[in-house]
Amino acid sequence: MDRTQELITRLNSKIVILDGAMGTMLQRLQLNEEDFRGDKFKTHEKDLKGNNDLLNLTQPKAVYDVHYAYLAAGAEIIETNTFNATAVSQAEYGLEHTVRDINLNAARLARQAADDYQKKTGKVNFVAGSMGPMNKTLSLSPVVTDPAFRAVNFDFVAKSYFDQAEALMEGGVDLFLPETTFDTLNLKACLYALDLLFVKKGKRLPVIASVTISDKSGRTLSGQTMDAFYTSIRHMDLLAIGTNCSWGGDLMKPYVAEMSRGLETRLSCFPNAGLPNPMSPTGYDETPDFFAKHLVEMAEEGHLNIAGGCCGTTPDHIRALAEAIHDFKPRVPPKHTDTLRLSGLENVIFAEAQPRPFYMIGERSNVTGSPKFSKAVKAGDWSGALQIAAQQVQNG
Repeated sequence: MDRTQELITRLNSKIVILDGAMGTMLQRLQLNEEDFRGDKFKTHEKDLKGNNDLLNLTQPKAVYDVHYAYLAAGAEIIETNTFNATAVSQAEYGLEHTVRDINLNAARLARQAADDYQKKTGKVNFVAGSMGPMNKTLSLSPVVTDPAFRAVNFDFVAKSYFDQAEALMEGGVDLFLPETTFDTLNLKACLYALDLLFVKKGKRLPVIASVTISDKSGRTLSGQTMDAFYTSIRHMDLLAIGTNCSWGGDLMKPYVAEMSRGLETRLSCFPNAGLPNPMSPTGYDETPDFFAKHLVEMAEEGHLNIAGGCCGTTPDHIRALAEAIHDFKPRVPPKHTDTLRLSGLENVIFAEAQPRPFYMIGERSNVTGSPKFSKAVKAGDWSGALQIAAQQVQNG
């Protein structure tokens, strides 16, 4: 069976259901430090409680059971338990060396759950390799007094994503889902790594990219609007683009509508179960019916192709969503145009139907317009290249 074609066929006929939160379900088990360590990591020098990705190795049945519960609730795509399974994120626990095993086992657990459910019901479902945003950012400095400082560089982030994706692919995932993007440059490193992997393996899998909105200004943490975010990755061959986490569906509706207007591919949305509430059993307030209601409203307006849940959602939330949204038709993306779009923090669109204003674009800070700048870039002298750019700004 060609799973990619099967997934595309299904997306063309219906709104496909994604699963809900993994962390919420694992937290219900109230696992302690010993549970996270298992036998293999009994003597590890750092605390491991809270490292949910490690449970793929130390508590595999718990992870399998969550996957199966979501499938039974109506999820058609389940995500691997690998949100923080990169060398960058696992360094916090001193477990960089376990990344391959974590991802490989995570993919196999999800694949086994999907295959077991198919044997029981005859229904084909799909496994997405979850790739989180990492706990370090390429666009922002963690040092207030040194804006130019970066804790990681692009090549290291891309290599970390490549290693994660390679193990996920070998473990049997059907697609990749870089999610909860707060820095588009991190996502670009991920998408670049995936392209390198597809070339190496001689096989391409579908990719869904999902962004998280940091506040009600409708921007990412690194400052981009939703339109600018899309323009930044519009050149990539993506199965869908969407948004997740952020808030509940009620607050996400206007931003989903904004994305839907110009998005030339499919649109996904998997919000939280409302805003965080530490007094709630799941940590979030929205009931399954209330959660489903807002996604149904998005479907009624013709905005959705893929719908699911993020933080605080459970199989009950996904069941309510699957039942409520079942009869709605999927969004039909607008046709791709050749309109020139440029983006920084915001979009600049050169529309043929509009009078063209005058734009001044600096020409020295590129490798063809300035031999000095070109030499600095080729040598990896980013400080020197930045000084040339700064000089251009100072000169107007």
